[in-house]
Amino acid sequence: MPEVKDHEVVIVGGGAAGLTAGMYAIRYGLDLALLTLGAPGGQTATATTIENFPGFPEGISGAELIMRLTQQAENFGVVFESAEVRRITREGQRWRLHCDEGDYLATAVILAAGASPQRLKVPGERDLFGKGVSYCATCDGFFYRGETVAVIGGGNTAIEEALYLADIAEKVYVIHRRDELRADDILAERAFATAKIRIVWDTIPAEIHGSDAVTALVLHNKKTQEDFELAVTGVFVAIGYNPNTGFVSDLVELKDGFIVTDQRMRTSQPGLFAAGDVRDTPLRQVTTAVGDAAIAADSAYRYVAQRR
Repeated sequence: MPEVKDHEVVIVGGGAAGLTAGMYAIRYGLDLALLTLGAPGGQTATATTIENFPGFPEGISGAELIMRLTQQAENFGVVFESAEVRRITREGQRWRLHCDEGDYLATAVILAAGASPQRLKVPGERDLFGKGVSYCATCDGFFYRGETVAVIGGGNTAIEEALYLADIAEKVYVIHRRDELRADDILAERAFATAKIRIVWDTIPAEIHGSDAVTALVLHNKKTQEDFELAVTGVFVAIGYNPNTGFVSDLVELKDGFIVTDQRMRTSQPGLFAAGDVRDTPLRQVTTAVGDAAIAADSAYRYVAQRR
């Protein structure tokens, strides 16, 4: 029978939020384990270049930033363990994390499992990721200054990305599968009033062309059933995120699948805290993730200290 490992705090997730929470928790003197699937990284590790993280005036690749955060966490003494949490249950005044590799018991748990952007699942998307295909205009938009790009989606995120890109790119096409935007009226009106933005209605992406970089987007009009090609150098996919919350979906309060917290990163369950992209938050960036994590670690420390 697999052993049950006992810690004061268990952190679920090895991205920027989890790594930061680990560093802060160690500084508070907490006994902890950080659970991650494979090597640490999360969404941050996939970013080609991050130019808006403080302290790196020349920018830094996501992979290098995660490498530095991981090394820093290891220097602090954070212990990484490879495990996938299947579910979490209450056991007395503590929490049991059920894993195939063996269970964990913890007084407090910091949920930092992140979220994954929804994919288009069209030919060329995977091969051209980081070569013109992006899931974050704030991260990568700068590289398309003066160029023609496309944003896929019609919700708030897509229109916000399009408006952001309109200040950078020469032209922005918004590709939307319906004949009206799902974005809030105020955002939609701003998009309609922006000369650089053109909305392509009733249309879905069929394929992304390019070898070393994106050169064109093949589109399919749902009403006319016609296919046509749009010359673009960047494709920004903004059709939503899938939070990695399946293992706590029946345990904590969620909003659109994301974990609801208060300002102290406390969830609806005492002793469970959340940080980063897994949380219901208006902005999903590395900077906000590490800020969440610092608060979550402080809250976890206070929770554990009261129960020692």
